[in-house]
Amino acid sequence: MGLSVIGAGFGRTGTLSLKGALEQLGFGPCHHMAEVFAHPEQIPVWKQATAGAAVDWDKLLAGYRATVDWPSAYFWRELAGFYPDAKVLLSTRDVDAWYASFSNTILRLIAAQDEVTVPAVRAALEMGAPLVSTKVFGGRADDPEHAKAVFRAHEAEVCRTIPAERLLVFDVREGWEPLCAFLGVPVPDGPFPRLNDAEQFKVLTGG
Repeated sequence: MGLSVIGAGFGRTGTLSLKGALEQLGFGPCHHMAEVFAHPEQIPVWKQATAGAAVDWDKLLAGYRATVDWPSAYFWRELAGFYPDAKVLLSTRDVDAWYASFSNTILRLIAAQDEVTVPAVRAALEMGAPLVSTKVFGGRADDPEHAKAVFRAHEAEVCRTIPAERLLVFDVREGWEPLCAFLGVPVPDGPFPRLNDAEQFKVLTGG
């Protein structure tokens, strides 16, 4: 079947809530970094992709209908080309709030990865840390102004590249209506998922 929705937003832009929302709307399962923790057999292929090797996206993402979060968000351009009928979802948030969340979770976990004792989590971090720290932020993820400039430039590049009719720039605080209108599905009963994995990061780092 292939992907129907490609998430292009950085981690810590409400991606876990968005995963829950997409799955509730029928676009599941949705790939997220949590899936890498749960399925460590994916890690070697993501490592190869990060190193620039060709990837069989259909094989790697078999069974998934959507993607959000890193690592897949780093490959938004490749995925958008490979799945030309898929819609692209750019999750976003205030850049200062994003960096505060990013530095308190993902950066903290990367810094403490040598203390992680769960093998699958440690293996995922060995893949994810170079992708985020080096590929995305050029080794300067701990420089707030640089990281925020990368965030802004990334969003501008997605908006320049993806045709407007194929793209939704979405803040999860907007709720169901714009997302459902974009995907052409009814608005469900009940609130939009509000899932925050900050506590999961604390558990992983022993905090």
